[in-house]
Amino acid sequence: MEQDIAKGDIDEAAGRAKREAGEWAGDGQLEVEGIIQQAKGALENAWAKAKEAVHEANVEAGAPPDR
Repeated sequence: MEQDIAKGDIDEAAGRAKREAGEWAGDGQLEVEGIIQQAKGALENAWAKAKEAVHEANVEAGAPPDR
């Protein structure tokens, strides 16, 4: 799960850099690619946090461990 969060953080940072580079260079396509990559990273982070929350709830409920 930590790997998923790290991957999301990397995508967010790379997307932010692309978006800003596109803004500075006046390159609309690069800016849009950055926005999309940023959103992908945010979605990956949200998914990882949701998986972690479900796992923690299962542990608290005494569910058998993941396989």
